[in-house]
Amino acid sequence: MSAQEVDGSRPAPPARSGPAAALGWILTIGLNVVAPIVTYNVLTDHGWSNFSALLLSGAWPVLDSAVHLAWRRRLDEFAVVTLVFLVITAAVSLIGAHSERALLVKDSGVTGLFGALCLATLLAPRPLMFYFGRKFATDGTPESTAWWNGMWQYDGFRRTMTVMTAVWGVAYLLEAGVRIALAFVVDTGTMVVISPVMAYGVLGALSVWTALYAKRSQAAGERRAAEAAAAQAAAA
Repeated sequence: MSAQEVDGSRPAPPARSGPAAALGWILTIGLNVVAPIVTYNVLTDHGWSNFSALLLSGAWPVLDSAVHLAWRRRLDEFAVVTLVFLVITAAVSLIGAHSERALLVKDSGVTGLFGALCLATLLAPRPLMFYFGRKFATDGTPESTAWWNGMWQYDGFRRTMTVMTAVWGVAYLLEAGVRIALAFVVDTGTMVVISPVMAYGVLGALSVWTALYAKRSQAAGERRAAEAAAAQAAAA
């Protein structure tokens, strides 16, 4: 633990630019979530194949990456991961029979790949949740990005990012396994309802747990810093 962390002088996050943060969130959610879903549904309703609709809907995250690169002069990891998994999903959709049941299994396989990616990044210099956390905890300005990157020096912060990444990885591997198993024992009509409920249910549960765990970890770090400062004062 560094001396700066012991004496409780962790740098506070810089003031966020309200308009810039709001615009960044609108672009991120609109181009990475809303636009691909709307595009996919509209195209499939008009007779496009699942694969073709999925492929074309992937153009929106590409646009988001281009906007972010032009605006911030760096490529955003969140958009990169989104693009990677759109490519994986498109590639996986070409494998095997193009039935509804096969598509359900393939979709579950993609979430399983995300879980595997989370666990794989535990071997990297920084785990995946560090980059996702930077996306959601900052407004993308150089000041807020530098603050988040600087937090990596603290043992407690590194441990928090590692635990979060491990939990998300294991949870999504389990979720994928359960959904794949159900796809073979539950009729397709029922599974079409169960699959998105499970997907969004797991995402919601993980999001709530992540928020609670982050607050608990922050409180624990502040408590340790206060105790260490008190011990130093008593020894002086």
